[in-house]
Amino acid sequence: MMVEAFQIIGGKDLAGELVVEGSKNSTLPIMIATLVAKGKYVLKNVPNLRDIRTLVKLLESLGLQITKLDDHSYEIINTGLTNLEASYDLVKKMRASFLVMGGMLAYSKKATVSLPGGCAIGSRPVDLHLKGFEQLGVKIHIDHGYVYAEAEELIGNEIILDFPSVGATENIIMAAVKAKGKTILENAAKEPEIVDLCNFLNKMGAKITGAGRSRLEIEGVEELHACEHSIIPDRIVAGTYIIAAILFQGKITVRGVVREDLASFLSKLEEMGLKYQIEDDVFTVLSKLEDLKPGKITTMPHPGFPTDLQSPIMTLMCFIKGTSEIKETIFENRFMHVPELNRMGAKIDIDGSKATITGVDHFSSAEVMASDLRAGASLVLAALKSPGTSIVNRIYHVDRGYESLEVKLQALGANIERIKVDA
Repeated sequence: MMVEAFQIIGGKDLAGELVVEGSKNSTLPIMIATLVAKGKYVLKNVPNLRDIRTLVKLLESLGLQITKLDDHSYEIINTGLTNLEASYDLVKKMRASFLVMGGMLAYSKKATVSLPGGCAIGSRPVDLHLKGFEQLGVKIHIDHGYVYAEAEELIGNEIILDFPSVGATENIIMAAVKAKGKTILENAAKEPEIVDLCNFLNKMGAKITGAGRSRLEIEGVEELHACEHSIIPDRIVAGTYIIAAILFQGKITVRGVVREDLASFLSKLEEMGLKYQIEDDVFTVLSKLEDLKPGKITTMPHPGFPTDLQSPIMTLMCFIKGTSEIKETIFENRFMHVPELNRMGAKIDIDGSKATITGVDHFSSAEVMASDLRAGASLVLAALKSPGTSIVNRIYHVDRGYESLEVKLQALGANIERIKVDA
């Protein structure tokens, strides 16, 4: 069987502008939230990604009618759900698919959803989702890899999450908007993508306050209606592109940067000596790569340093003289890109959840393998800085989160192409 890989001839100067697409992690729950109420929805600034296409198939299997209006816009018509089972074949491809449970419960008080799949970066159990649903009056039964959920009535309640899980927060919000009475969600996730979902639901007629804070209040309503919405820019893509701009000495500018959504990331770069400017939403690097000094990072739930930018910034740290440290606190398996970077000449040591990075002068080309979405991005960045020909395998991971990455890089002068290789 043949699969796709990136062939990259690195070591070339890159220059130009990278434009940030809409947020994948915002689009997925917002598309799922169209399950909650009948009507015609229009979503704009939707990224053209593999994960979106996967979700479209799942939503269509539940009865939604979805039309792609252009590269970045969708029309979604909900005339009523015709199926209340999300099958393993569709859910296994992407963990975010499990969010359909909240949408289906809000619509029909009943749902059957396969336990999810996704990147192999951690166990990410769904128990927080299920506990939250139970506190809203849902009876849960798990059998043969499926979760069966049903409620006579959704009843508002006070729910305290053990951990500020983004997925659990989103799933519970979607169910709670149709629950009778008020739901108070404590220790809720605070990511910008949560705020975007709440803004979308409020446009539909929901009554959610506190989005972006750890305490959310959701006053249940009987009726919701369809609406139009434009997705926020993808802060993780923006952060990845900013790292590319630094690696290539500021000759790349990045359009679509929302400063407040990247506050902790930008703060760490400032600590490391980076000077930059943001005019409107355009980011420009004012420092040279050699001006930067080592840094120490601990990944944390938002507003802390995002785990999704851990692997891309590790590639940057490899080119900074001295010793940098990264402590990963979110996912237990998120250092799987380290052996691949070391194959390219990095000096990274792992001790449990801590990575110690000793800066090197240069990388060399190699054949490497992406273990997950953000690891794939870090390896592409590394290959672009490595003289010679590198092959990055398993790029289906990269396609899940970066729109037409090779096309955008080619426009900057990168020698990168998609090739077929043996699986």
